[in-house]
Amino acid sequence: MRLYISPNSPYARIVRILVIEKKLSEKVEVILAKTRMTDSPYYQINPSGRVPHLVCDHGLALEDSALICSYLDHLEGQPSFALAAGEPGFEARRLEALVRSTLDGLAVLGREKGRRVNEQSPKIVLHEMDRAKRLLNLWEQQINHPLFQGPLNMVQIVFGCTLGYADLIPEFSWRSTHPKLNSWFEALSARPSFLETKPATPK
Repeated sequence: MRLYISPNSPYARIVRILVIEKKLSEKVEVILAKTRMTDSPYYQINPSGRVPHLVCDHGLALEDSALICSYLDHLEGQPSFALAAGEPGFEARRLEALVRSTLDGLAVLGREKGRRVNEQSPKIVLHEMDRAKRLLNLWEQQINHPLFQGPLNMVQIVFGCTLGYADLIPEFSWRSTHPKLNSWFEALSARPSFLETKPATPK
């Protein structure tokens, strides 16, 4: 299988961590995709140009980190990241959805802050900054939830990638104002799968 990524994509990192945790690295080739450029050959593989994108050996192509993780998880390997049945499963879905909402907002903020200053939208920056602060304040209060503790699960993986991406955004500081999140993130970041996929800090 071939997994197309961009180095600092938090969505691609989610999949890469799952691949490592399930010991599927020998079966999944990670390929850097050339995105956001005119006439990239990657567009012949994935017309949307987005990452992550998984191409299976039998030709099936999958886009979207949640879908790819679900597919890889059902193939083989331990541990299993499948959701529990009933209320526990719905609670995990609820938390993961809100974590992904946090990540989606930060992704918008990161793209906007990555533009030249004169090309940035102050309205978008302010809106997404405020949204991120509200959500991180919420997570600071809820980080002791059982699903953020114990054995690694998808909620933890997605949230870890979310906080890792937050560190890359210029002029966005969260660690000193959220000590519980910072402590939780530092512990999670020590896992080999997180160390191996750690994004490069922009210069």
